[in-house]
Amino acid sequence: MSAAGPAADGALRRDIGLVGSAFLAFNGLVGAGIFVLPGTLAERFGAFSPLAFPLFGLLALLIALPFARIASHHPLSGGPVVYAASFGPFVAFQAGWLYYVARATALAANLNVLVAYAAGLWPLLGTGPARAALILMVIALVCAVNVAGVRRAVRLVDAMTLLKAAPLVMLAVAALVMAAPALGPSGLALPAFALPPVPPLTELNAAALLTLYAFVGFENSVVAAGETRRPADTLPRALIGTVVLTALVYTLIQAAYLAVMGAAPAGAAGGDAPMIAFGRAVWGDAGALLLTIAAIASVTGNVAAGVTGSARTTYAMGRDGLLPRWFAATDARFATPARSIWFMGAFIAALALTGGFAWLAVASVLARMIIYALSIAALPRAEPGRAGIWAMTLAGLATCVWVAAQSGAGSWQVLAVLGGAGVVLYLAARRERR
Repeated sequence: MSAAGPAADGALRRDIGLVGSAFLAFNGLVGAGIFVLPGTLAERFGAFSPLAFPLFGLLALLIALPFARIASHHPLSGGPVVYAASFGPFVAFQAGWLYYVARATALAANLNVLVAYAAGLWPLLGTGPARAALILMVIALVCAVNVAGVRRAVRLVDAMTLLKAAPLVMLAVAALVMAAPALGPSGLALPAFALPPVPPLTELNAAALLTLYAFVGFENSVVAAGETRRPADTLPRALIGTVVLTALVYTLIQAAYLAVMGAAPAGAAGGDAPMIAFGRAVWGDAGALLLTIAAIASVTGNVAAGVTGSARTTYAMGRDGLLPRWFAATDARFATPARSIWFMGAFIAALALTGGFAWLAVASVLARMIIYALSIAALPRAEPGRAGIWAMTLAGLATCVWVAAQSGAGSWQVLAVLGGAGVVLYLAARRERR
């Protein structure tokens, strides 16, 4: 890599349009969660499980709406670190670093799911050196594509989006048709679901963190705002539209899973890779293979989109003096934040090789609730006196607080350790500026 030194956003090319921005958000949202949650939700909520996604999707929108609004005021790369700057440099640093930690823990969690599905094809990949080699190979591929340019990274994300979405939707529709009663001579079929009873609030609270894990990541597109064309218009449209579309896709898939697999215990329905059993029940071995490919493509696209967004966070923090200037160096040939990209890859690898899906996912949701809250809290400063802004802000903040309150002490401890590592880098940046 040839480093050109710290660069302003003018050194980044605005190559991301509406479709690319939406796909970045979609891949941030649809990573591994939909390949893990159907079995767990079906077991816990039974007939109510398809409605869990619209319910938690509404909660996600309460956060996404003010987040999109504040994003429209800041066309620079960096996302939360830029929004929280109005509260001072240390708060901006905390927002940026916690976002970084949230993305890294999520991507590491998702790589564990990729391994589980790959092991469904070749069991050797599930343990030992082969598992580590697979994780490192995926990370190296994604980082290399990102260094080669944001346009190439977005093309990879686009391809992975189609590879994961098409098999999921096809099998979901096939499952619903297979499970539904035929209607008349046309042969059309519709699912026969009655409105189920709502589970107790305590059960919904317990499922909140893992279910909302399927909805966090929409901020992927805003972090690359400095490389987005007309970001004030593009980002809100891409972000809100993607959250709504994702909730609909999740609902379809959960309804299909329930129709075919029922409320069997998750362990009996495929364990860490329940959608393999679902695919096999619908289309035999071909269905299992299709969903295995979809899961691998989904996580690869999710990691690619995550690295695209997250590396711009440390780039922005290095640019603004919140991290050492080393992070803000750009590649002389490709004009990408190459050092930040490779650092992100190394961080994800360390987490994925040492942690499991559940605790990494919960830590990611908790960290995100904090950075969402910091970002949303800046909205009244960006639009003082606007009618409805305070109501939007308070609704988003209340949702963040409620979700964070569901976390256990262990998640807070993990977050404290990872956050402390960032403070060390922040202090190093302060010494560098003297």
